[in-house]
Amino acid sequence: MTGRAAGPLAGIRVLDMTRLAPGPYGSMLLADLGAEVIAIGGGRSGLPVPALSRGKEFVTLDLKTTEGRAALHRLVAESDVVMEGFRPGVADRLGAGYAELSALNPRLVYCSVTGYGQTGPLAQRAGHDINYLAIGGALGTFGPAGSPPVPPLNLVADFAAGGLLAAFGIVGALYERERSGRGQYLDAAMVDGVLSMMGMNFTDWGRGALPRRGEGVLTGSLPAYRCYECADGRYVAVGALENAFFANLWQALDLGAVPDHFDPANFAEIETRLSDAFRQRPMAEWTKFFADVDACVTPVLEPHELAGFPQIAERYEGFDPQSVPTVPVFSRTAAAPGPTDTADATERVLARFGVSAEEAGQAAGARDGSAVTGLRWPPM
Repeated sequence: MTGRAAGPLAGIRVLDMTRLAPGPYGSMLLADLGAEVIAIGGGRSGLPVPALSRGKEFVTLDLKTTEGRAALHRLVAESDVVMEGFRPGVADRLGAGYAELSALNPRLVYCSVTGYGQTGPLAQRAGHDINYLAIGGALGTFGPAGSPPVPPLNLVADFAAGGLLAAFGIVGALYERERSGRGQYLDAAMVDGVLSMMGMNFTDWGRGALPRRGEGVLTGSLPAYRCYECADGRYVAVGALENAFFANLWQALDLGAVPDHFDPANFAEIETRLSDAFRQRPMAEWTKFFADVDACVTPVLEPHELAGFPQIAERYEGFDPQSVPTVPVFSRTAAAPGPTDTADATERVLARFGVSAEEAGQAAGARDGSAVTGLRWPPM
């Protein structure tokens, strides 16, 4: 793909054979940093996920055919990274496993992105974000006491512990390759990522900071760290943990002497007084009220409101929730987001690797050898 700004990963070619959310998100992060990403297949039911397709080209290869595997091997010989998200053993049966591909390209960094990892009694089982959170010890800490645990969308296991940490591992392996000259295999399991991310909270579990689900400093039960309803039914988020911030909050609301906000004996009164205070005005008024008060109070915004919020508007002019920004911000090597184009580019992409139009059609699984426009995917 041409016409892109040169980011820190410019010159790196990634073949993405993952689907659903974690892998495509990880490869989009790599594309955002300037890598050339060729997605072999797509997202759910074999189709690309538009929100995670930025900067990628989509190729159809039927890996159950000799022609499809041959085309994949041509791509691998000139690539740096392969990502796959099949159950353990499936990629090997399709001629796309690490042993076979690394023999073609010893510098290849190969990352398997799965829920449970390549080993263990659950390795061959299906799962989703909620399952990985459950056995990773995170879900049991989410949600209010006395009610079922509440998953935070699929942000933690799929995107953070899955795609983000997979991309982090890939960049680390590419850096190491500069010293050793050799690629390696990465087993990126979402459960493992959840375990890593829960390190601090595991230490706190059963203690004052996190005695049990729904109770503790960061669970939303502490009056100084929770959301409060406003006059219009909207909410503000209060994160006034430190003494100075809580004092600023209390004094700004003119509630009198500042209590010890960490003393459980004061919790009921603090919650009542803050609840009563915030119900006096709508959220927009509280947003203006606290704009210059250093008390860690912010409005709880919905996606369609982000573009009009000053912090987002200044950093990302014309912000569109349908096209989130590239992160983090680089001072010298920023890569402009590539276009989102989920059209099948099999013939055009494979031509760059010396594959004829007829061969491309055969590799994609067309019986007559013509170019294929529909995206398909080998079954799990």
